[in-house]
Amino acid sequence: MSALGVQSFTQQGWEQVLAKVKRALVYLDAACAESLHWGCGSTRLLEAVGGPACHLREFEPAAVAGGAKQPKAVFVLSCLLKGRTVETLRNIICRSHFQYCVVVTATNHAVHLTANHVPAAAAAELEGQQPVFEQLEEKLCEWMGSMNYTAEVLHVPLLLAPVSPYLALTPAFACLFPLLPQDVDLLNSARLDKKRMGSLGEVDSTALTPELLLQIRCLVSGLSSLCEHLGVREECFAVGSLSRIIAADLANYAPAKNRRKTSTSRASVVFVDRTLDLTGTVGHHGDNLVEKIISVLPQLPGHTNDVMVNMVELTALQNEEKQNMIAPGCLAQSNDTAAKALWEALLNSKHKEAVMEVRRHLVEAASRENLPIKMSMGRVTPGQLMSYIQLFKNNFKALVNHCGLLQLGLATVQTLKHPQTAKWDNFLAFERLLLQSIGESTISIVLNQLLPMIKPSNQRTNDDYSSEELLILLIYIYSITGEFTEDKDLAEAEEKVKKALVQVFCEETELSPLLQKVTGECLTKI
Repeated sequence: MSALGVQSFTQQGWEQVLAKVKRALVYLDAACAESLHWGCGSTRLLEAVGGPACHLREFEPAAVAGGAKQPKAVFVLSCLLKGRTVETLRNIICRSHFQYCVVVTATNHAVHLTANHVPAAAAAELEGQQPVFEQLEEKLCEWMGSMNYTAEVLHVPLLLAPVSPYLALTPAFACLFPLLPQDVDLLNSARLDKKRMGSLGEVDSTALTPELLLQIRCLVSGLSSLCEHLGVREECFAVGSLSRIIAADLANYAPAKNRRKTSTSRASVVFVDRTLDLTGTVGHHGDNLVEKIISVLPQLPGHTNDVMVNMVELTALQNEEKQNMIAPGCLAQSNDTAAKALWEALLNSKHKEAVMEVRRHLVEAASRENLPIKMSMGRVTPGQLMSYIQLFKNNFKALVNHCGLLQLGLATVQTLKHPQTAKWDNFLAFERLLLQSIGESTISIVLNQLLPMIKPSNQRTNDDYSSEELLILLIYIYSITGEFTEDKDLAEAEEKVKKALVQVFCEETELSPLLQKVTGECLTKI
């Protein structure tokens, strides 16, 4: 993957958006906000708007409407312009005083034709035309109150959130999850008059729900736009049932077929179902600081791949009740060259080297600002890093100049001091023991070894596993075991673990958001 190509793909898309937003209210959905966050930053958008931060608003039904002195709006959306999205658009516009509306969608017009059940042959005849967008433009004028007002609907492929030059994420598809074996029964129940499928290997696109098919087509649309930007003719490879369907859809996607005829370079695209490697997700074998930062610090609201960094240490606030007024820091520093260099080093370094790299950047920044730094050699400690960070506290110019670096420094300190980080080695030791046990014992024996560790909250110490951590260990156990034979011993062991977990969940004073998703509302009400 070309670093320049991935970053320029995102930046080029946002440049098209920035060209439309002057003196406008800008409404963004969460996925586009995350792409902006990593791609070019909200500062660039505010500069293009030429107005205060209150001109940026979340796209939702309850969003604040435009006032009498706010005649222009730009909506930047990651999804199809259909259903609830269109209802939300109408709701906001009808409550506002807009005379000029621009709607930017990350999904191209060909997918909108599919969503509106236009046959492939008819869609091919419409090449170069955009009737769905044109119809929505008329609706926008109608909702604004005059057909003489201006409305514009356009497609900009805001697919990626480039975390680094060689790593890009797709926040709009964070919930796109591979099919599981039990999904086969659900799919069979919806096709009573057709041949029943026996396994995931038999599932093809004709068996999927219309909603899932559209989600896949939206992803394929974005990937095709990326390949067009890179000027490549892709060869698709897939591992896993859903990946196979996505790869086939990209291979047969009509706009992609036309693009490949003129592409001169070649590229391989490999799709992998994430469920084929859950041990990589829940395991603690990684010796990477960024992995630990993302694991232990609280998630940045509305984001899938960034965290909140507590910035209070750089303020004079002492009262804890007032500390919430300080906006959190984050990991994304798209407009800070020095911070970006440190971030990329953290991504590619082992834990020990990464911490030393943080110290080196802080020392160099303090030296450039002529701050009274006291050098110390040897092992890097959280206290040492914090002493360097606090040198910037009373020097506003230095604080502004190195704000991005200080956010990454504080993220490192808060991670190193976090109680969960101390548990990391405990997890790693237990996982290694599990690997040995699985090789020598049956899974029922391993589950019986886990049973004494399942303790209610009033019996747990800081070294014991929480309810959420126990689920992570169970996922790890079943993932590394792979296929196994069910027998009486296993059934008894699983039943004991289930009962113990239910008891623990019921005795929790408050379930975490993840556990609420797993258990549903019933347990929460109990």
